[in-house]
Amino acid sequence: MARGQAADPDRAAAEAARRARTRLRRYCAGNVLNRLGTLTYRGEGNHDPGLVREHLAGFFRDLRGRLGGEAFPYAWVPEWHKTGHGLHAHFAVGKYIKRSMIEAAWPYGFISIKLLGNLPVGSTSLSEARIAGGYLAKYVAKSFADPVARDLGSHRYDVAEGFQPERVGFHGASRGDVLAQASAFMAGTPGVVWDSSESEDWPGPPTVWAQWGR
Repeated sequence: MARGQAADPDRAAAEAARRARTRLRRYCAGNVLNRLGTLTYRGEGNHDPGLVREHLAGFFRDLRGRLGGEAFPYAWVPEWHKTGHGLHAHFAVGKYIKRSMIEAAWPYGFISIKLLGNLPVGSTSLSEARIAGGYLAKYVAKSFADPVARDLGSHRYDVAEGFQPERVGFHGASRGDVLAQASAFMAGTPGVVWDSSESEDWPGPPTVWAQWGR
């Protein structure tokens, strides 16, 4: 086996996809990125991943300037058109941006804004961000599964630097102790708690997952 080559490429791709999805969803939720958009190219499209990255970097620099120059969090994911038109990009932001600004910052083609519909009554901006993150994570996972999309390499998605969610650690003698510390930190009890002991086929170490809403 060549150096750096995975013994099971499919399994390695699946694990890499899982990690990428998790990081992207956490980023979107941590920064409450609850507004989705899509950027496409006119004409024959763009088939160069490097050029797409260059255009997206310029797009967000332009938006930053139009919004006063202050950095803001965002995430974007490229996707290949099924029709052979090349690449387009899905993006998420956490603030309202005028459509005219978005159109001016993207001179290469067209834009569309996706409104999150069919949300439960009482949904918050955080729950909207989780759904938006789920959409982007789906496109990332697709890029790992599709052999044609694997030429994107390590650039399957990108986010604004300096906005990574902070990691906070808690240590305790029991599950309840750690959850109590986390609840105090979050100023409330979790709405959902999942324990790996409830799953008979759980393959990993004992795990507890909790979710707080806001």
